[in-house]
Amino acid sequence: MLILGSGRLPGLEVQVDANTVIAICGVVIAVASLSVSAYVAWATRKHDRLSVRPLLGLTTAFPVGATAGLRLTNSGLGPARIISSQLTFGGEQFGEFNKPNVDEFRRRLAVRPHAATLGGQPFLDTDYQQFLLSVDPYDPSEHGEFRQLIERKLRLEIRYESIYGGEGFTVVYPRQGLISSPSAGDRP
Repeated sequence: MLILGSGRLPGLEVQVDANTVIAICGVVIAVASLSVSAYVAWATRKHDRLSVRPLLGLTTAFPVGATAGLRLTNSGLGPARIISSQLTFGGEQFGEFNKPNVDEFRRRLAVRPHAATLGGQPFLDTDYQQFLLSVDPYDPSEHGEFRQLIERKLRLEIRYESIYGGEGFTVVYPRQGLISSPSAGDRP
């Protein structure tokens, strides 16, 4: 048995025996184990969220003789839940990229493109690929106006999130340097 004395308080003696040392070591090990378990749980949750993160992209393609236009793809690992969208043409906002707004937008064009809207699909599957606005088959002499409006006058912004929700990802066409921008809380 070890007896510790203090020079300041006479008569105060602390007795430390082997059982006390073992108990203190056990508490330290338990606290360290709890800390490691909490960290592993946090890392696992983060990994699970990243393993189902969607990554939407808006691109254009104009192959002669084939389907051409503005295409939406999900190249991420999980489905994308569409939160909202904003269609703008020549500075005029049409609102959500849904059937009524897209039909109003298409009425103003000389060549009326095919359209697939986001209104009926709250989730876009992994590997989703769809032309949102397209002509088929593309002929440069016949569809020049369509290509110019897509490349120069059209702006589309889509806000989306993963199945976990709350990330607030955004994809914008034309990109202007942005491919996809997560909210501040999702940045590494």
